[in-house]
Amino acid sequence: MAQPLPVSPLASPLPALGTVPGVRLGAVAAGIRYKGRTDLVVAEFDAGTTVGGVFTKSKCPGAPVDWSRTALKGGLARALVVNAGNANVFTGKAGVETCRATAEAEAKLAGCPATEVFLASTGVIGEVLPADRITATLPALHGALTENSWEAAARGIMTTDTFPKAAVRKTEIDGVPVTIQGIAKGSGMIAPDMATMLSFVATDAALPASVVQAMLSSGTVHSFNAITVDSDTSTSDMVLLFATGKAGNQAVNNADDPRLAAFRKALNDLLLELALMVVRDGEGATKQIRVRVTGAVSDQSARTVAKAIADSPLVKTAIAGEDANWGRVVMAVGKCGEPADRDLLAVAIGGVTIAREGTVVEGYDETPVVAHMKGQDIDIDVDLGLGDGKSTVWTCDLTHGYIDINGSYRS
Repeated sequence: MAQPLPVSPLASPLPALGTVPGVRLGAVAAGIRYKGRTDLVVAEFDAGTTVGGVFTKSKCPGAPVDWSRTALKGGLARALVVNAGNANVFTGKAGVETCRATAEAEAKLAGCPATEVFLASTGVIGEVLPADRITATLPALHGALTENSWEAAARGIMTTDTFPKAAVRKTEIDGVPVTIQGIAKGSGMIAPDMATMLSFVATDAALPASVVQAMLSSGTVHSFNAITVDSDTSTSDMVLLFATGKAGNQAVNNADDPRLAAFRKALNDLLLELALMVVRDGEGATKQIRVRVTGAVSDQSARTVAKAIADSPLVKTAIAGEDANWGRVVMAVGKCGEPADRDLLAVAIGGVTIAREGTVVEGYDETPVVAHMKGQDIDIDVDLGLGDGKSTVWTCDLTHGYIDINGSYRS
């Protein structure tokens, strides 16, 4: 971008970040696209670190997604290399070669096979990512890695983000203290099916790769895959969870083991916190919106309805204008193709039921709803009255700022 973007009015402050034993990180300015800011991040992990991953469902994924998806089959990770500014997508053989060269260069430095190096890229699509700018920078960056560089890493993966995103949880497994800490980036091109973003989470827990994968897959359903900014799913989305084993807990081999209950809750809370930071940094956003649908014929049906509401430009622009136009919510429910009955439907905004059983609630007073619309956190509840299905999706409003950012993204 030609000019720095103003920080989102919904920005979340960085928490006090500590270390995750077995993880060393660093960030540097490699000049990939941006001038005068960090754009290359490396994390290295102690031997024995296990990994789980969830990736974009896009049919046009970037070369780094293909590389990391393949690397994930081994279940082990020794390094992660992330660049911002260039997504390495639709770059043909050159993109594949950049991935190979990057992974091999980092593997030599980390002392591991290239198949244990994970890659992620974010930025402009269709421009060749010069491998030499990365490989030439890696040796010095490798030598400068520290356990305390989480904030630098969070800033180094940003593109149109206006604030760095990180979260931390302290929990336990079978009485042994463990830490979970993660970072994320994302602001635009955000929609479920791996919400368009990158996130990297690490824990010192000792967990086999199968458990790491199962817990991450489950946790993303109600976090990163339950957010949308603009209904567009990226070619580069990725969430990776690394477990170094340094906490020394006895390994638990079943993701459903009750001994993992506290860890699971902490991980899910952390994933949701990071995901909501992405929503709160939605391009041009001034309000966070929570859409909750109940009474659907199934959870999947409820999810489709909730997403239709959350993705509707008419709903989002009404909220941007602080207009309690509940008719647009009804419109979104009716258009999405899921079972719905006008005469059973109920709509509430800010906890105030506005319409039910096919008409406006008798004596409806818009005053508290108008007051709610002036806040930064907007709640929309829809009860379809058909069954037990439910789902919650988070989004943001749609303002002129979104057009300003995306109309000049490549400049």
